[in-house]
Amino acid sequence: MGLFSLMQEIAIDLGTANTVITYNDRIVVDQPSMVALDARTDKLIAIGEEARQMHERTHKDIRTVRPLRDGVIADFHAAELMIRGLIKMIPDQRRVFTPVLRMVIGIPSGSTEVESRAVRDSAERAGGREIYMIYEPMAAALGIGLDVEAPEGNMVVDIGGGTTEIAVISLGGIVTDRSLRIAGDDFTADIMEYMNRQHNMKVGERTAEQIKMRIGSAQTDLSHDEIPDEFVVHGPNRITALPMAVPVSYPEIAHCLDKSISKIEAAILSALEDTPPELYADLVNRGIYLAGGGALLRGLSARLSNKIQIPFRVAEDPLRAVARGTGIALKHVDRFKFLLR
Repeated sequence: MGLFSLMQEIAIDLGTANTVITYNDRIVVDQPSMVALDARTDKLIAIGEEARQMHERTHKDIRTVRPLRDGVIADFHAAELMIRGLIKMIPDQRRVFTPVLRMVIGIPSGSTEVESRAVRDSAERAGGREIYMIYEPMAAALGIGLDVEAPEGNMVVDIGGGTTEIAVISLGGIVTDRSLRIAGDDFTADIMEYMNRQHNMKVGERTAEQIKMRIGSAQTDLSHDEIPDEFVVHGPNRITALPMAVPVSYPEIAHCLDKSISKIEAAILSALEDTPPELYADLVNRGIYLAGGGALLRGLSARLSNKIQIPFRVAEDPLRAVARGTGIALKHVDRFKFLLR
């Protein structure tokens, strides 16, 4: 891109938990979707990882905000500040003018017209001039490396922070889809509720997230090489407020996540019920792909494979599959008819 180039192109995976920006075919920003604001003036104080470090540790003059809930914009002002701030993080020393941005942004496949417009408006106010949107399961399929325009069926289950996106894709379109507002955030909430109920211990969102990453599991009987060590959780007793140290094991967490995972299983089965027989046969032969941060949950692919009797495969680097796919869509805006302008 030349020194005086006015048009710059970026692809944004606008996630409930993380926002990832692709620029010049490279992932250049990968930050938590969070901002810290001055509670009195609503001015931006911090963004991304810096804001996450402040989360649940602030005083009354600072509030931390996650602008997206369940995959859609819940706080319009905070979303605009976040998008604008993250765009400024793109390392590009050659900018001379304020660029006119062409953007491709991933949105949940279950987004309403109002929710899609909120994303578009936020992007425009953050500097976007030419804005395209792509449904996240389609972006995940591109990012995994599937030929979405081929006359064959591919199924993607993208378990993000706010939503689980399930789609059967063929001939450049979504044949069957389910958008479920149960995902990584719900797993975290399940763990917080379980620690409160079972161990009388108060834990915050960040500690619950840590438990999920250290010992989170979808099965109570993992194979020997997958079994994580017990994790000691420190926190206050819910009743006495005295400090506690509680060792927690992975079968406990598998048990507390069971209800949420069962709902995801039911949604996958529901999507499969509506899949035409020829495409269903393709899925049985090719398997189903898991993307998003939830795909990293221990034992999830094995549990789904056993339950649904179709092989489930975890995509390579599942956290960034949607981001890679939005980057590919950006490169081929004129070719892909499924992009929403």
